[in-house]
Amino acid sequence: MSEDIKNKIGSQIEQNNVVLYMKGTKDMPQCGFSARVVQILNSHGVDYEAVDVLEDPDIRQGIKEFSNWPTIPQLYVGGQFVGGCDICVEMEESGELGPILQEAAK
Repeated sequence: MSEDIKNKIGSQIEQNNVVLYMKGTKDMPQCGFSARVVQILNSHGVDYEAVDVLEDPDIRQGIKEFSNWPTIPQLYVGGQFVGGCDICVEMEESGELGPILQEAAK
């Protein structure tokens, strides 16, 4: 991964309390996994930045290296990597995700 891409991803995560790296947009997710995480985030009413990895192949590959996580979507909250779709769904079902999102939104 180039230093430029690493810096770009780093600033996206630093400048936004909640960032979702996803396929597609909030309004038009391009995969079911991304759509599921968007649905969860929307249900909590938190403001979040969505980064469409389909628009930038460098970001698409770079975020996988940045987080050392092989799949998209990827959720970052408060500068920390939370996980992909399965982890977000598990955290939502157990009630763990809401408080983390609300804290980050403050």
